[in-house]
Amino acid sequence: MKNKTLVLGASENPSRYSNMAMLRLQQHGHPVVAVGKTGGSVNGMEILKTPPAADDIDTVTLYLNPDHQKAYYDYILSLHPRRIIFNPGTENPELEDMAAANGIKPVEACTLVMLGTGQY
Repeated sequence: MKNKTLVLGASENPSRYSNMAMLRLQQHGHPVVAVGKTGGSVNGMEILKTPPAADDIDTVTLYLNPDHQKAYYDYILSLHPRRIIFNPGTENPELEDMAAANGIKPVEACTLVMLGTGQY
């Protein structure tokens, strides 16, 4: 079973790491749920402007700076993912502590590197 992943901060812009992560996750067979401020789509994956209700998210991978993450704290925690990946530039001790207190593993890493090295 592949890890269903929420990409938070998704972008249609091919130069953005969130876009690259969506494509790489798809290539590795991981189902992707994408949420971004402008919506759109990437390779057939819809980018939603409003976070959807979901109960089967294994991993949340963040592409939002800590200030923009605050609006999503309750949503992220309500998903009860196994882990939250804090990609470079998204590290957030406040959310990491909240995640750990809720039994969610905070991981400071790069989703692209994890996929490339088989650590995902």
